[in-house]
Amino acid sequence: MDNKLFETNNLVIFTDGGARGNPGPAAIGVVVGEKKYGEKIGETTNNVAEYKAVLFALKKAKQLLGKTKAKQTTLILNTDSELIFKQMAGKYKILEPELQKFFIEVWNLKQDFKEVNFKKIPREENKLADSMVNKALDGLLKDSPEEPTRLL
Repeated sequence: MDNKLFETNNLVIFTDGGARGNPGPAAIGVVVGEKKYGEKIGETTNNVAEYKAVLFALKKAKQLLGKTKAKQTTLILNTDSELIFKQMAGKYKILEPELQKFFIEVWNLKQDFKEVNFKKIPREENKLADSMVNKALDGLLKDSPEEPTRLL
């Protein structure tokens, strides 16, 4: 890829998930390098939306990098979710069975990369991923064959 973020062995990612109501209509927002994604995910909770955003990001990063490059790449995954950050660090127990399944899936996907570092950031630093959540919920994203959830 020509993107400078892919020239090093680090890839910076921002994720966000949100629901209007809890549970309620939900969406994810993900920024992988310079590519932005947003997608409605149906009715669910904020916590599920946050996990689904991380899952999307890990799968998309592997797709963009390819299997070989992914194994050589360290992901810096930025999230404003204290729950995701603390559960991935082993500081919070995962009590909900649905979140346990997502945690295991994230853990397994992490093995496709050299390293995955989760970084807790303030919400103000996650504005782009957050805006993709809101644009998805507001119906401002269009589908296309190449990138099903790209910004209009």
